[in-house]
Order: sequence, then structure tokens, then C-alpha cells
Amino acid sequence: MDLESRNAAMQSDLDNLTPASLIKRNQNPESWLPAHPRYSLESHRDTINCIAFHPKYSSIASGSDDFTIKIWDWELGELEMTLKGHTRAVRDVDYGATRGGILLASCSSDLTIKIWDPADGYKNIRNLQGHDHIVSSVRFIPGGNLLASASKDADVRLWDVTNGYCVKTIQGHTGWVRNVYPSSDGKFLLSTGDDMTVRLWDISSKPENKLTMIGHENFNECCAIAPPTAHQYLAPLAGSKVSGGSTAEFMATGSRDKTIKLWDARGTCLKTLVGHDNWVRAVVFHPGGKYLLSASDDKTLRCWDLSQEGKCVKTLRDAHESFITCLKWAPGVAKNSDPAAQGQNSENTEASKGRAGDSSPDVQIRCVVATGSVDQKLQIFAG
Repeated sequence: MDLESRNAAMQSDLDNLTPASLIKRNQNPESWLPAHPRYSLESHRDTINCIAFHPKYSSIASGSDDFTIKIWDWELGELEMTLKGHTRAVRDVDYGATRGGILLASCSSDLTIKIWDPADGYKNIRNLQGHDHIVSSVRFIPGGNLLASASKDADVRLWDVTNGYCVKTIQGHTGWVRNVYPSSDGKFLLSTGDDMTVRLWDISSKPENKLTMIGHENFNECCAIAPPTAHQYLAPLAGSKVSGGSTAEFMATGSRDKTIKLWDARGTCLKTLVGHDNWVRAVVFHPGGKYLLSASDDKTLRCWDLSQEGKCVKTLRDAHESFITCLKWAPGVAKNSDPAAQGQNSENTEASKGRAGDSSPDVQIRCVVATGSVDQKLQIFAG
């Protein structure tokens, strides 16, 4: 029966593609979309809340309600190690290339943020404390040593990871801030949460609330800034042929109201994408720019074609046995380079490009997507 249902799913995939587009898709990573998991990785003893890809190597970190972080090799489908230290659920993880090298950050319901050093066997080198409630999101800001965090205390904080000091507290939200997302150049930060607003902050000097977007009808779970490669597809929705050139020109948000909204830099909602039957938990722009991927508590992954005004062109049903909590796309890798010989500059460039899913000529798209779920499984989709 498993084989029959798998064959049916594969046949359905084939039916949706003409032979010409099938050949093109196989050749072109810019139009690759996830289909069937290569690996289903199990070791966590509770819900997986978050995942993050290493910017250079084939490592992926997952954080769970079981208080642990697990480091896996997504290429081999093997567990590498388990990191213990948090005393409550791990809510988010993120890799970032700082001036001191690539680090892993994690945050937890235990109110702390921990910094781990992958080059030193993932030693816990720093603990950041200051939030008064659950810390729900952490993201490294490209191009420096800053880390952004969001919390149920309604604050967004910026930290210097070299010394562990909180350098800025950003206030404006009136409820739990669930997610933050930096622009690829590190100038802007997007945040969203239970006050149903989406806020864009200019963090290049003194943080200021550049934009507040209102429109969702329930708590917002996730947000993302579109990479430059997506601007050509989103600009027509905004009524222009070209974008304004900002690194935070277009944004996407997902909400418990079951919808995804696309926004422009003026704060206008360009489009509401309807299709999920439950909370939208994660949104990710395809590095090629043409698609937006989303994950939901309805157990589906959906692929929305931005060149067709956000039409849903692919749905992966029952990708997990329960709610899908997180979704990530592997960062791109620098072309014509030996990973072992890459210098610090390439790490910084790569991390900043990979985060926003940029597809620059010197960065090769990796056709690897991962999802985590309440079913305690980490699924790896690879082309």
C-alpha cells in the first residue's frame, strides 16, 4: 500500500509537468521544488520547534521541546551529536558567520540565549540573559557580530555575541514577538507576533520603526524578507516594473488566520495567499526568487508561484504525521571554491546571501529543504 500511494504521488507530480518543463526543472535549481523526503530523521523525544542549516557544511541543527539541540549530517542522514544545556524547550536556532567564525545560537523557554562554537565541538561559549519571558526567535544579523532576539516580553533585542552584552532593546510591539528576520545587508529587521502587526525596523544606526503593517486577523507566527531574486516577480503586484532597490523591498508573513500576506516597502498588502486549512507556521522564499514555500499545522507544504500572482502550484500533503512547525532552505554555496580553503570574507558573504536566499551569480543554489514537526521527525528534501 505504501508503494502504491508513493507511486500515485509520483504520478501526480509527473502529471503536473510537461516533458519539456520536467527536463528544464531537472537541470535548473532555480525552479526545483521539494517532492519526496530523502531522509526522515528521528532521535528527538518531543516536538521539533526549529531548524537551521550550517552556512558551509552539510550540518543541520534542530531544537526541541525535549530541551536538546541535535546536530545532523543532512547529506548522510546521520545524527552527529546532541547538545544539552537548556532547561526548557528550545524555541529557535540559527547559524551565523561572525567576524570570529561561524557560530550557532539557540533560544529557549528558560529565558536564555546560548552561543555554541561548531569549531570547538559545539562548546557552549556564552549565555545571553536579559529577556523577561520565553525567547522565541534568534537570528544573526549579516555582516557583523550582532544577534537579534524576540520574546514573549514584547521586546526585540540586539546582542553583541563577542561579549554577550545587549546593545539595543527595541520596543513597539504590544504582545509576544514570535519571529524576527534580518535583511541580507543587515540594515533592516522584520518582526511579527501576537499583536497581529508586522514591523520593519531600520537598525543601521539608532533603531527606528520604519513601517508597521496591519491586516492579519489572528496571531502572526512567521515572517521573511524577499531576496533580490524575487523582486522581479513581486514588483508587478506592486504596480511597478522594477523594485526600488531596498534590501527590504518585499516581505511575507504567515498567521494563525491560515493566510500568508505579501507586503511592499510602503506597507501595502499586495496579496493574501489562501489555501492552508490551519495555522501557517513558516514561510521561506525560494533562492531563485520565483516561489514562496510555506508550512502549516494542516500537515502540508505549499509552493506558491510568485510569477503567477502567488498561485499555489504544488501541495505536499501529509509531509508529516502532525503539525509542521518549521521549514528552512539550505543556504547557497560559493561557486568554484574549496570549502576548507574559504576565508573569513567568503563566510560572511555566504551567510548573508544564504540567509535571505539570494541567488547571486557567484552563489550556487543548494536544492535542499528541511522541515520539523510535532511528530518529532526531521524531514530532508533534496534534489
